[in-house]
Amino acid sequence: MSLHETEQAIPKAVLVGLQIGRTTEQEVQNSLIELSRLVNTLGFEVIGKLHQRRTSTKSANVLGDGKLMELAKWTGGSGKVAPTFIKKKHKAALKFEKEDDADDMFDFPEETFEEQGPEDFVEEENPQDQAQWVIFDCDLSPLQLRNLESATGAKVMDRTGVIIEIFSRHARTRAARLQVEIARLTYVAPRVRGVSAGDDDRMGGGGKGVGESAIELDRRKIRDRIKELKQELSSIGQEHLTRRSQRSQEACVALVGYTNAGKSSLMRAMTGSEVYVADKLFATLDTTVRAVQPETRPKILLSDTVGFIKKLPHDLVASFKSTLDEALNASLLLYMVDASDPSFRSQLEVTRTTLAEVGAGEIPSLLILNKRDCLTEEQTSSLAAEFPEAIFLSTRNTEDVENLRLRLVKFFENSMREEEIFIPYKVQGVIGDIRARLKVLGESYDEKGVRLKVRANAEDFEKIAKKIRDALIDID
Repeated sequence: MSLHETEQAIPKAVLVGLQIGRTTEQEVQNSLIELSRLVNTLGFEVIGKLHQRRTSTKSANVLGDGKLMELAKWTGGSGKVAPTFIKKKHKAALKFEKEDDADDMFDFPEETFEEQGPEDFVEEENPQDQAQWVIFDCDLSPLQLRNLESATGAKVMDRTGVIIEIFSRHARTRAARLQVEIARLTYVAPRVRGVSAGDDDRMGGGGKGVGESAIELDRRKIRDRIKELKQELSSIGQEHLTRRSQRSQEACVALVGYTNAGKSSLMRAMTGSEVYVADKLFATLDTTVRAVQPETRPKILLSDTVGFIKKLPHDLVASFKSTLDEALNASLLLYMVDASDPSFRSQLEVTRTTLAEVGAGEIPSLLILNKRDCLTEEQTSSLAAEFPEAIFLSTRNTEDVENLRLRLVKFFENSMREEEIFIPYKVQGVIGDIRARLKVLGESYDEKGVRLKVRANAEDFEKIAKKIRDALIDID
Protein backbone atom coordinates (compact mmCIF):
# COMPACT_ATOMS: atom_id res chain seq x y z
CA MET A 1 0.00 0.00 0.00
CA SER A 2 1.36 3.37 -0.98
CA LEU A 3 1.77 6.26 1.41
CA HIS A 4 -0.13 8.40 -1.08
CA GLU A 5 -3.72 7.20 -0.69
CA THR A 6 -6.82 8.46 -2.44
CA GLU A 7 -9.18 10.78 -0.64
CA GLN A 8 -11.75 7.97 -0.46
CA ALA A 9 -9.36 5.69 1.43
CA ILE A 10 -7.59 7.51 4.24
CA PRO A 11 -4.93 5.13 5.58
CA LYS A 12 -5.45 4.12 9.19
CA ALA A 13 -2.57 3.66 11.59
CA VAL A 14 -1.96 2.33 15.08
CA LEU A 15 0.91 3.78 17.08
CA VAL A 16 3.25 1.82 19.37
CA GLY A 17 5.49 3.28 22.06
CA LEU A 18 8.12 1.68 24.26
CA GLN A 19 8.86 2.59 27.87
CA ILE A 20 12.58 1.97 28.29
CA GLY A 21 14.68 2.37 31.42
CA ARG A 22 13.70 5.36 33.56
CA THR A 23 11.32 6.78 30.98
CA THR A 24 8.02 7.59 32.66
CA GLU A 25 4.65 6.58 31.29
CA GLN A 26 3.75 10.27 30.90
CA GLU A 27 6.84 10.83 28.76
CA VAL A 28 5.85 7.89 26.57
CA GLN A 29 2.32 9.28 26.20
CA ASN A 30 3.65 12.74 25.31
CA SER A 31 5.94 11.23 22.70
CA LEU A 32 3.02 9.27 21.22
CA ILE A 33 0.98 12.48 21.05
CA GLU A 34 3.79 14.09 19.07
CA LEU A 35 4.09 11.01 16.85
CA SER A 36 0.33 11.22 16.27
CA ARG A 37 0.76 14.79 14.98
CA LEU A 38 3.56 13.63 12.69
CA VAL A 39 1.38 10.81 11.34
CA ASN A 40 -1.56 13.20 10.87
CA THR A 41 0.77 15.46 8.86
CA LEU A 42 1.21 12.52 6.47
CA GLY A 43 -2.57 12.33 6.08
CA PHE A 44 -3.06 9.19 8.18
CA GLU A 45 -5.87 8.63 10.67
CA VAL A 46 -4.67 7.34 14.02
CA ILE A 47 -7.18 4.78 15.34
CA GLY A 48 -5.26 3.38 18.29
CA LYS A 49 -2.19 3.59 20.51
CA LEU A 50 -0.31 0.88 22.40
CA HIS A 51 2.73 0.98 24.63
CA GLN A 52 4.75 -1.53 26.60
CA ARG A 53 7.56 -1.41 29.15
CA ARG A 54 10.65 -3.16 27.78
CA THR A 55 14.25 -3.42 28.91
CA SER A 56 15.48 -2.44 25.43
CA THR A 57 14.44 -2.10 21.79
CA LYS A 58 16.87 -4.76 20.59
CA SER A 59 14.69 -7.89 20.64
CA ALA A 60 13.87 -9.40 17.25
CA ASN A 61 10.12 -8.74 17.59
CA VAL A 62 10.46 -5.55 19.67
CA LEU A 63 7.33 -6.43 21.65
CA GLY A 64 6.52 -9.37 23.91
CA ASP A 65 4.41 -12.21 22.51
CA GLY A 66 1.24 -11.10 24.30
CA LYS A 67 1.53 -7.46 23.22
CA LEU A 68 2.32 -8.58 19.65
CA MET A 69 -0.94 -10.58 19.63
CA GLU A 70 -2.78 -7.51 20.94
CA LEU A 71 -1.25 -5.38 18.19
CA ALA A 72 -2.25 -7.94 15.55
CA LYS A 73 -5.91 -7.53 16.57
CA TRP A 74 -5.70 -3.92 15.32
CA THR A 75 -4.44 -5.04 11.91
CA GLY A 76 -6.06 -8.44 11.35
CA GLY A 77 -2.70 -10.22 11.44
CA SER A 78 -1.85 -13.57 12.96
CA GLY A 79 0.39 -12.21 15.71
CA LYS A 80 2.96 -14.83 14.78
CA VAL A 81 6.23 -14.27 12.94
CA ALA A 82 6.71 -16.51 9.92
CA PRO A 83 10.03 -18.40 9.62
CA THR A 84 12.75 -16.25 8.10
CA PHE A 85 14.67 -19.11 6.52
CA ILE A 86 13.71 -22.49 5.10
CA LYS A 87 16.68 -24.80 4.82
CA LYS A 88 17.15 -26.25 1.36
CA LYS A 89 17.13 -30.05 1.37
CA HIS A 90 19.54 -32.34 -0.42
CA LYS A 91 18.26 -33.98 -3.60
CA ALA A 92 18.48 -37.44 -1.98
CA ALA A 93 16.29 -36.28 0.91
CA LEU A 94 13.74 -34.79 -1.47
CA LYS A 95 13.63 -38.08 -3.42
CA PHE A 96 13.10 -40.03 -0.20
CA GLU A 97 10.24 -37.72 0.85
CA LYS A 98 8.63 -38.06 -2.55
CA GLU A 99 8.68 -41.87 -2.28
CA ASP A 100 7.37 -41.65 1.29
CA ASP A 101 4.50 -39.40 0.16
CA ALA A 102 3.61 -41.91 -2.54
CA ASP A 103 3.31 -44.68 0.08
CA ASP A 104 1.19 -42.40 2.27
CA MET A 105 -1.39 -42.09 -0.50
CA PHE A 106 -2.68 -45.52 0.45
CA ASP A 107 -2.62 -44.97 4.24
CA PHE A 108 -5.85 -43.82 5.82
CA PRO A 109 -5.07 -42.38 9.28
CA GLU A 110 -7.53 -42.11 12.10
CA GLU A 111 -9.71 -38.97 12.20
CA THR A 112 -7.66 -36.05 13.45
CA PHE A 113 -8.39 -32.41 14.19
CA GLU A 114 -6.25 -29.40 15.03
CA GLU A 115 -6.84 -28.07 18.51
CA GLN A 116 -6.97 -24.27 18.62
CA GLY A 117 -5.21 -22.89 21.66
CA PRO A 118 -5.72 -19.44 23.11
CA GLU A 119 -2.54 -18.15 21.41
CA ASP A 120 -3.99 -18.96 17.98
CA PHE A 121 -7.20 -17.01 18.61
CA VAL A 122 -7.52 -13.64 16.90
CA GLU A 123 -10.49 -11.48 17.79
CA GLU A 124 -12.55 -10.47 14.79
CA GLU A 125 -12.47 -6.75 14.08
CA ASN A 126 -14.58 -4.56 11.87
CA PRO A 127 -12.41 -4.20 8.69
CA GLN A 128 -13.21 -0.46 8.67
CA ASP A 129 -11.48 -0.15 12.04
CA GLN A 130 -8.41 -2.15 11.12
CA ALA A 131 -5.12 -0.37 10.60
CA GLN A 132 -3.13 -0.75 7.40
CA TRP A 133 -0.07 0.83 9.02
CA VAL A 134 1.77 0.29 12.30
CA ILE A 135 4.03 3.16 13.39
CA PHE A 136 6.66 2.63 16.09
CA ASP A 137 7.96 5.53 18.16
CA CYS A 138 11.55 4.28 17.91
CA ASP A 139 14.03 3.16 15.26
CA LEU A 140 13.59 -0.35 13.88
CA SER A 141 16.18 -2.62 12.28
CA PRO A 142 15.50 -4.38 8.96
CA LEU A 143 14.92 -7.69 10.80
CA GLN A 144 12.48 -6.06 13.22
CA LEU A 145 10.56 -4.47 10.33
CA ARG A 146 10.26 -7.85 8.59
CA ASN A 147 9.15 -9.65 11.74
CA LEU A 148 6.56 -7.02 12.65
CA GLU A 149 5.11 -6.93 9.14
CA SER A 150 4.91 -10.73 9.21
CA ALA A 151 3.09 -10.77 12.56
CA THR A 152 0.70 -7.88 11.86
CA GLY A 153 0.07 -8.30 8.14
CA ALA A 154 0.39 -4.50 7.87
CA LYS A 155 2.99 -2.06 6.64
CA VAL A 156 5.37 -0.96 9.39
CA MET A 157 7.27 2.31 9.73
CA ASP A 158 9.42 3.72 12.49
CA ARG A 159 9.57 7.33 13.68
CA THR A 160 12.56 8.15 11.47
CA GLY A 161 10.73 6.85 8.40
CA VAL A 162 7.75 9.09 9.17
CA ILE A 163 9.92 12.21 9.58
CA ILE A 164 11.86 11.52 6.38
CA GLU A 165 8.59 11.03 4.46
CA ILE A 166 7.30 14.38 5.76
CA PHE A 167 10.55 16.07 4.80
CA SER A 168 10.44 14.59 1.30
CA ARG A 169 6.91 15.95 0.77
CA HIS A 170 7.63 19.45 2.09
CA ALA A 171 11.02 20.13 0.51
CA ARG A 172 10.67 22.84 -2.12
CA THR A 173 14.07 24.17 -3.15
CA ARG A 174 16.65 22.18 -5.07
CA ALA A 175 19.01 22.11 -2.08
CA ALA A 176 16.30 20.89 0.31
CA ARG A 177 15.22 18.14 -2.09
CA LEU A 178 18.81 16.95 -2.44
CA GLN A 179 19.34 16.98 1.31
CA VAL A 180 16.17 15.00 1.96
CA GLU A 181 16.96 12.48 -0.77
CA ILE A 182 20.41 11.85 0.71
CA ALA A 183 18.84 11.26 4.13
CA ARG A 184 16.14 9.01 2.64
CA LEU A 185 18.61 6.85 0.74
CA THR A 186 20.89 6.62 3.79
CA TYR A 187 17.87 5.41 5.74
CA VAL A 188 16.73 2.98 3.05
CA ALA A 189 20.12 1.38 2.25
CA PRO A 190 20.36 -1.01 5.23
CA ARG A 191 16.64 -1.81 4.92
CA VAL A 192 16.74 -3.11 1.36
CA ARG A 193 15.15 -6.53 1.38
CA GLY A 194 14.65 -9.25 -1.19
CA VAL A 195 11.18 -9.98 -2.54
CA SER A 196 11.63 -13.66 -3.27
CA ALA A 197 13.65 -16.67 -2.25
CA GLY A 198 15.90 -16.25 -5.25
CA ASP A 199 16.90 -12.70 -4.37
CA ASP A 200 19.96 -13.86 -2.46
CA ASP A 201 21.36 -15.86 -5.39
CA ARG A 202 24.80 -14.72 -6.47
CA MET A 203 25.01 -12.70 -9.63
CA GLY A 204 26.99 -14.25 -12.42
CA GLY A 205 28.86 -12.61 -15.29
CA GLY A 206 32.06 -10.62 -15.41
CA GLY A 207 32.99 -7.22 -14.10
CA LYS A 208 32.34 -5.42 -10.85
CA GLY A 209 29.15 -7.31 -9.96
CA VAL A 210 30.69 -10.79 -9.78
CA GLY A 211 29.78 -12.51 -6.55
CA GLU A 212 27.28 -9.85 -5.43
CA SER A 213 23.78 -10.78 -4.31
CA ALA A 214 20.82 -8.82 -5.66
CA ILE A 215 20.51 -7.01 -2.32
CA GLU A 216 24.20 -6.13 -2.24
CA LEU A 217 23.94 -4.82 -5.79
CA ASP A 218 20.96 -2.62 -4.86
CA ARG A 219 22.83 -1.26 -1.85
CA ARG A 220 25.87 -0.46 -3.98
CA LYS A 221 23.64 1.43 -6.43
CA ILE A 222 22.21 3.41 -3.51
CA ARG A 223 25.71 4.27 -2.25
CA ASP A 224 26.69 5.43 -5.74
CA ARG A 225 23.57 7.57 -5.95
CA ILE A 226 24.25 9.14 -2.54
CA LYS A 227 27.75 10.03 -3.74
CA GLU A 228 26.32 11.74 -6.84
CA LEU A 229 23.77 13.68 -4.77
CA LYS A 230 26.45 14.86 -2.32
CA GLN A 231 28.57 16.13 -5.21
CA GLU A 232 25.58 18.02 -6.64
CA LEU A 233 24.75 19.40 -3.18
CA SER A 234 28.36 20.50 -2.75
CA SER A 235 28.15 22.68 -5.85
CA ILE A 236 24.97 24.29 -4.52
CA GLY A 237 26.68 24.70 -1.16
CA GLN A 238 29.30 26.91 -2.80
CA GLU A 239 26.53 29.19 -4.06
CA HIS A 240 25.01 29.36 -0.56
CA LEU A 241 28.45 30.03 0.89
CA THR A 242 28.96 32.94 -1.50
CA ARG A 243 25.59 34.46 -0.57
CA ARG A 244 26.27 33.91 3.14
CA SER A 245 29.69 35.58 2.88
CA GLN A 246 28.02 38.59 1.26
CA ARG A 247 25.77 38.79 4.34
CA SER A 248 28.59 38.16 6.82
CA GLN A 249 29.00 41.86 7.62
CA GLU A 250 25.26 42.40 8.05
CA ALA A 251 23.37 42.22 11.34
CA CYS A 252 21.93 38.70 11.15
CA VAL A 253 19.30 37.16 13.45
CA ALA A 254 18.26 33.50 13.20
CA LEU A 255 14.91 32.12 14.34
CA VAL A 256 15.43 28.71 15.94
CA GLY A 257 13.08 26.42 17.79
CA TYR A 258 10.86 23.38 17.81
CA THR A 259 8.75 22.65 14.77
CA ASN A 260 5.41 24.45 14.77
CA ALA A 261 6.52 26.89 17.49
CA GLY A 262 5.52 29.85 15.30
CA LYS A 263 8.82 30.76 13.61
CA SER A 264 7.30 31.25 10.17
CA SER A 265 4.45 33.34 11.62
CA LEU A 266 6.97 35.63 13.29
CA MET A 267 9.03 35.75 10.09
CA ARG A 268 5.97 36.96 8.20
CA ALA A 269 5.07 39.50 10.90
CA MET A 270 8.62 40.91 11.18
CA THR A 271 9.50 41.08 7.48
CA GLY A 272 6.20 41.27 5.62
CA SER A 273 7.27 38.32 3.46
CA GLU A 274 4.75 35.76 2.24
CA VAL A 275 6.42 32.73 3.80
CA TYR A 276 4.26 29.61 4.07
CA VAL A 277 2.48 29.32 7.42
CA ALA A 278 0.47 26.25 8.48
CA ASP A 279 -0.45 24.45 11.70
CA LYS A 280 1.60 21.41 10.71
CA LEU A 281 4.87 19.88 11.78
CA PHE A 282 7.73 20.78 9.42
CA ALA A 283 5.47 22.91 7.22
CA THR A 284 8.58 24.77 6.01
CA LEU A 285 12.02 23.25 5.44
CA ASP A 286 13.76 25.80 3.28
CA THR A 287 15.78 28.60 4.85
CA THR A 288 14.31 32.05 4.21
CA VAL A 289 16.33 35.27 4.73
CA ARG A 290 14.58 38.64 4.70
CA ALA A 291 15.23 42.17 5.99
CA VAL A 292 13.27 43.28 9.05
CA GLN A 293 10.58 45.81 8.12
CA PRO A 294 10.27 48.73 8.49
CA GLU A 295 13.92 48.64 7.51
CA THR A 296 16.36 49.60 10.22
CA ARG A 297 19.79 51.22 10.26
CA PRO A 298 21.80 49.12 10.35
CA LYS A 299 19.74 46.73 8.27
CA ILE A 300 18.81 43.57 10.22
CA LEU A 301 18.44 40.29 8.34
CA LEU A 302 16.13 37.64 9.79
CA SER A 303 16.45 33.96 8.80
CA ASP A 304 13.95 31.17 9.44
CA THR A 305 15.68 27.80 9.96
CA VAL A 306 14.34 24.24 9.87
CA GLY A 307 12.45 23.25 13.02
CA PHE A 308 13.68 20.71 15.54
CA ILE A 309 11.95 17.71 17.06
CA LYS A 310 12.76 15.01 19.59
CA LYS A 311 14.61 12.04 18.13
CA LEU A 312 15.39 14.01 14.96
CA PRO A 313 17.33 11.55 12.76
CA HIS A 314 21.06 12.31 12.77
CA ASP A 315 21.18 11.92 8.98
CA LEU A 316 18.66 14.75 8.65
CA VAL A 317 20.61 16.94 11.06
CA ALA A 318 23.72 16.33 8.95
CA SER A 319 21.86 16.86 5.68
CA PHE A 320 20.47 20.21 6.82
CA LYS A 321 23.85 21.52 7.88
CA SER A 322 23.47 24.40 5.43
CA THR A 323 20.31 25.61 7.17
CA LEU A 324 21.91 25.18 10.58
CA ASP A 325 24.85 27.22 9.32
CA GLU A 326 22.47 30.18 9.21
CA ALA A 327 22.21 29.84 12.98
CA LEU A 328 25.95 29.24 13.33
CA ASN A 329 26.77 32.47 11.46
CA ALA A 330 24.13 34.64 13.10
CA SER A 331 24.94 37.46 15.50
CA LEU A 332 21.85 36.68 17.59
CA LEU A 333 19.57 33.64 18.01
CA LEU A 334 15.88 33.95 18.83
CA TYR A 335 14.83 30.78 20.63
CA MET A 336 11.15 30.45 19.79
CA VAL A 337 8.84 28.30 21.94
CA ASP A 338 5.09 27.77 22.09
CA ALA A 339 4.47 28.86 25.68
CA SER A 340 0.98 27.33 25.61
CA ASP A 341 2.45 23.84 25.11
CA PRO A 342 3.04 22.15 28.51
CA SER A 343 6.08 20.34 27.10
CA PHE A 344 7.84 23.46 25.77
CA ARG A 345 10.68 23.15 28.32
CA SER A 346 11.78 19.77 26.96
CA GLN A 347 11.34 21.13 23.41
CA LEU A 348 13.59 24.07 24.25
CA GLU A 349 16.18 21.65 25.61
CA VAL A 350 16.09 19.67 22.34
CA THR A 351 16.74 22.89 20.39
CA ARG A 352 19.59 24.01 22.65
CA THR A 353 21.22 20.56 22.59
CA THR A 354 21.05 20.25 18.79
CA LEU A 355 22.51 23.73 18.24
CA ALA A 356 25.26 23.05 20.76
CA GLU A 357 26.18 19.95 18.76
CA VAL A 358 26.81 22.10 15.66
CA GLY A 359 28.77 24.71 17.61
CA ALA A 360 26.09 27.39 18.00
CA GLY A 361 25.62 27.01 21.74
CA GLU A 362 27.64 30.12 22.70
CA ILE A 363 25.97 32.59 20.33
CA PRO A 364 24.04 35.40 22.12
CA SER A 365 20.34 34.62 22.31
CA LEU A 366 16.90 35.81 23.38
CA LEU A 367 14.05 33.55 24.51
CA ILE A 368 10.69 34.25 22.85
CA LEU A 369 7.64 32.86 24.66
CA ASN A 370 5.19 32.82 21.77
CA LYS A 371 1.38 32.52 21.84
CA ARG A 372 1.02 34.55 25.01
CA ASP A 373 -2.58 35.19 23.95
CA CYS A 374 -3.27 31.52 24.78
CA LEU A 375 -2.03 31.89 28.39
CA THR A 376 -3.98 32.79 31.51
CA GLU A 377 -2.79 35.63 33.74
CA GLU A 378 -1.65 33.09 36.31
CA GLN A 379 0.38 31.16 33.71
CA THR A 380 1.94 34.39 32.42
CA SER A 381 2.98 35.47 35.92
CA SER A 382 4.44 32.06 36.69
CA LEU A 383 6.45 31.97 33.45
CA ALA A 384 7.65 35.55 33.96
CA ALA A 385 9.07 34.51 37.34
CA GLU A 386 10.67 31.39 35.84
CA PHE A 387 12.07 33.16 32.74
CA PRO A 388 12.65 36.80 33.77
CA GLU A 389 14.68 37.64 30.63
CA ALA A 390 12.16 36.14 28.19
CA ILE A 391 10.07 38.17 25.76
CA PHE A 392 6.32 37.38 25.79
CA LEU A 393 4.83 37.73 22.34
CA SER A 394 1.90 36.98 20.10
CA THR A 395 2.60 37.20 16.38
CA ARG A 396 -0.97 38.47 15.93
CA ASN A 397 -0.28 41.50 18.12
CA THR A 398 1.38 44.30 16.12
CA GLU A 399 2.56 46.04 19.30
CA ASP A 400 4.37 42.87 20.42
CA VAL A 401 6.05 42.56 17.04
CA GLU A 402 7.15 46.22 17.05
CA ASN A 403 8.57 45.89 20.57
CA LEU A 404 10.64 42.92 19.45
CA ARG A 405 11.88 44.90 16.45
CA LEU A 406 13.03 47.71 18.77
CA ARG A 407 14.68 45.15 21.05
CA LEU A 408 16.69 43.82 18.10
CA VAL A 409 17.76 47.31 17.08
CA LYS A 410 18.86 48.02 20.66
CA PHE A 411 20.85 44.77 20.77
CA PHE A 412 22.94 45.74 17.75
CA GLU A 413 23.28 49.38 18.77
CA ASN A 414 24.80 48.32 22.10
CA SER A 415 27.90 47.14 20.24
CA MET A 416 28.19 50.37 18.25
CA ARG A 417 29.90 53.66 18.87
CA GLU A 418 29.41 57.18 17.56
CA GLU A 419 32.03 58.85 15.39
CA GLU A 420 32.29 61.82 13.06
CA ILE A 421 33.33 61.04 9.50
CA PHE A 422 34.64 63.70 7.11
CA ILE A 423 34.01 63.07 3.40
CA PRO A 424 35.64 65.48 0.91
CA TYR A 425 33.36 66.71 -1.85
CA LYS A 426 35.61 65.14 -4.46
CA VAL A 427 34.98 61.64 -3.07
CA GLN A 428 31.94 60.22 -4.84
CA GLY A 429 29.52 57.48 -3.71
CA VAL A 430 30.59 57.19 -0.08
CA ILE A 431 27.89 59.44 1.39
CA GLY A 432 25.13 57.45 -0.34
CA ASP A 433 26.61 54.20 0.93
CA ILE A 434 26.70 55.53 4.50
CA ARG A 435 23.09 56.71 4.36
CA ALA A 436 21.93 53.35 2.94
CA ARG A 437 23.71 51.12 5.44
CA LEU A 438 24.43 53.08 8.63
CA LYS A 439 22.55 55.26 11.09
CA VAL A 440 23.30 58.96 10.51
CA LEU A 441 22.71 61.05 13.64
CA GLY A 442 23.66 64.44 12.23
CA GLU A 443 25.50 66.26 9.43
CA SER A 444 27.24 69.55 8.71
CA TYR A 445 28.92 71.15 5.70
CA ASP A 446 31.93 73.38 5.09
CA GLU A 447 33.90 74.52 2.06
CA LYS A 448 35.87 71.22 1.85
CA GLY A 449 33.30 68.55 2.44
CA VAL A 450 30.60 66.93 4.59
CA ARG A 451 30.85 65.87 8.22
CA LEU A 452 28.51 63.05 9.24
CA LYS A 453 27.89 61.93 12.79
CA VAL A 454 27.37 58.19 12.48
CA ARG A 455 26.58 55.29 14.81
CA ALA A 456 28.14 52.06 13.63
CA ASN A 457 30.37 49.20 14.70
CA ALA A 458 34.16 49.17 14.31
CA GLU A 459 34.11 47.05 11.13
CA ASP A 460 31.82 49.53 9.36
CA PHE A 461 34.01 52.49 10.30
CA GLU A 462 37.08 50.68 8.98
CA LYS A 463 35.29 49.94 5.68
CA ILE A 464 34.23 53.57 5.23
CA ALA A 465 37.73 54.85 6.02
CA LYS A 466 39.24 52.44 3.48
CA LYS A 467 36.76 53.55 0.80
CA ILE A 468 37.66 57.19 1.38
CA ARG A 469 41.42 56.47 1.26
CA ASP A 470 41.09 54.41 -1.93
CA ALA A 471 38.97 57.11 -3.58
CA LEU A 472 41.50 59.83 -2.73
CA ILE A 473 44.37 57.71 -4.11
CA ASP A 474 42.48 57.20 -7.38
CA ILE A 475 41.82 60.94 -7.65
CA ASP A 476 45.43 61.88 -7.00
